[in-house]
Amino acid sequence: MTPGRLLQFSDVHFGVEHRNACDAALDYAHATPSDLILITGDITQKGYPDEFAAAGAWIKAMPRPRFVIVGNHDVPYWDMAARLFWPWRAFEAATGHPAHDGEFVSESVMVRGVTTARGWQARANWSKGVIDLNQTRRAAEALRQAPVGALRILACHHPLVEMIGAPMTGDVKRGGAAAAIFAEAGVDLITTGHVHIPFALPIDLSDRCSYAIGCGTLSHRERGAPPSFNQIEWDNRTITVTAMAWTGDRFEPHQTWHLPRRQDTRHRETAPDPAVPGQREASAV
Repeated sequence: MTPGRLLQFSDVHFGVEHRNACDAALDYAHATPSDLILITGDITQKGYPDEFAAAGAWIKAMPRPRFVIVGNHDVPYWDMAARLFWPWRAFEAATGHPAHDGEFVSESVMVRGVTTARGWQARANWSKGVIDLNQTRRAAEALRQAPVGALRILACHHPLVEMIGAPMTGDVKRGGAAAAIFAEAGVDLITTGHVHIPFALPIDLSDRCSYAIGCGTLSHRERGAPPSFNQIEWDNRTITVTAMAWTGDRFEPHQTWHLPRRQDTRHRETAPDPAVPGQREASAV
């Protein structure tokens, strides 16, 4: 198997973006060959047209292939009609990526996107996350079809597994149950943003070789950590996640996690059966 690499960016928040860091991130991406550019939401601050225009231009300047999902800030902030009836229209127009059930597949990596943000919801804080079990089942079923040996990634904006001591929470409704279903389906990584702090945590299921990966921000909305993005590399045995932090004039490695890789998904006879849902997936209601 050929080793792989992807770059994960999140929470760029155009409108309050860190311009020097964003420019340097583009340079880094073009100088660092990778299998995929992954952007996990909150590309704007308040969903204004000029913010989407700037975000779209930055994303389209990134190397291909690219995969982008929505965050809670990517809904028109002051437009209640848009929140209710077409919350992701501006995002889709700016990025060219679907808000729901997006997917990227190659021989080395598969990414499935799930939308955890909502235009509105039946609780006071609309910034928090929601994942319904229909979304979860569709994504788990898709990821069970991943090419044997490919790294399997579920991408969403809000962390399904909370980092202890983080400056804020995703508070995702049904997040823990969804994370367990994805781990059962053979997912290697659940990649997220939202909290603006990089982290890597095992999901407490089976061999503990499914991981929740958090990405930092490229905005001025720092929460105790410098602007950063994740460089994720893998081979047959190990996934290495490196948080690349902005020093003021360049990006340098800041934190690194070496994560033992799941072995069952690398062999056809032990990988989750593409045609048969796992026990948790089958029983989800």
